[in-house]
Amino acid sequence: MTRVDFYTLGKQYPGDRFHFACRLIGKIRSQGLRVLVHCPDAGQAQALDRLLWSFDEGSFLPHGLIGRVDAELTPVLISPNGEPQAEHQVLVNLGLEVPAFFSRFQRLCELIDQSAEVRKAGRRRWAWYKEQSCRLEHHPIESYTQRT
Repeated sequence: MTRVDFYTLGKQYPGDRFHFACRLIGKIRSQGLRVLVHCPDAGQAQALDRLLWSFDEGSFLPHGLIGRVDAELTPVLISPNGEPQAEHQVLVNLGLEVPAFFSRFQRLCELIDQSAEVRKAGRRRWAWYKEQSCRLEHHPIESYTQRT
């Protein structure tokens, strides 16, 4: 059964899911896990790809867009609304819907900011995962280091 972790950003981070995603991906990678990031569209996937190159000058996270890199050799894959092509343990969802393939992962990370649309969609997803008997964890994020 997939464990679902909801990270809710505090009011001081109104629309900062993508920056927080970079920090979270770095933490997940430091545990030796492979990550697939699910983005709702190609534009947001490309924006995250650029952000991962620049968010922290002191570190490097090997990553790439699905279809542009070797999925087997890339520990962080960014998917513009497509199914994974290789095995990754953790799914980070930046979309507003439940990814149809989420159950293939050991862990799913849902990032919620202060946007009304994102919060409403997050509540719907929480209720849906609960109905599916997923193990749910909530992590309120009141502070984190944002670098750009």
